[in-house]
Amino acid sequence: MDEQPTPPPSVPHVLPLRGDGGADWRPVSPALARVRRVSTSAVLLPVALALGVAAALLWPWLAVGSALVVVIWAWLMWLIGVQVRAMSWAELPEELAIRRGRMWRRLVTVPYGRIQYVDLSSGPYMRRAGLAEITVNTASPASSGTICGLPADVAEELRVRLAARGEAQRAGL
Repeated sequence: MDEQPTPPPSVPHVLPLRGDGGADWRPVSPALARVRRVSTSAVLLPVALALGVAAALLWPWLAVGSALVVVIWAWLMWLIGVQVRAMSWAELPEELAIRRGRMWRRLVTVPYGRIQYVDLSSGPYMRRAGLAEITVNTASPASSGTICGLPADVAEELRVRLAARGEAQRAGL
């Protein structure tokens, strides 16, 4: 009896922190960078302005603090773009995988059978940009995951799909 070998699975058992590793990685929307930059600017620029006004009126050395806040703001504007480009997610046959980070890389995989519920949320800036955030919750916070910056229609479809897959996999237990 000749047994034919089973073909290797299309998705590797070990997902890499870099590269695609055979998975269909999907990036989050680049509009997320704009939303985060607006939020950061709304906090830091008024602080820099207040320090600049205080430096002009009270104590000139406060201008150093104002300049420092502006430098931090400029660095954060660059860093936000790098962070957003490093975020991606993939629907695998048995689990959802979420990657983020450039220096400190993080890979979270959420098995479909462990999904308890899926949250869909969107703040005011995110709604204006047409974006939403998906949070996949499990019994263990360590195996839960969040995908920020999905287009709202993609996020809604993903929420429905993940909830259905979670229910189907749980039913088989």
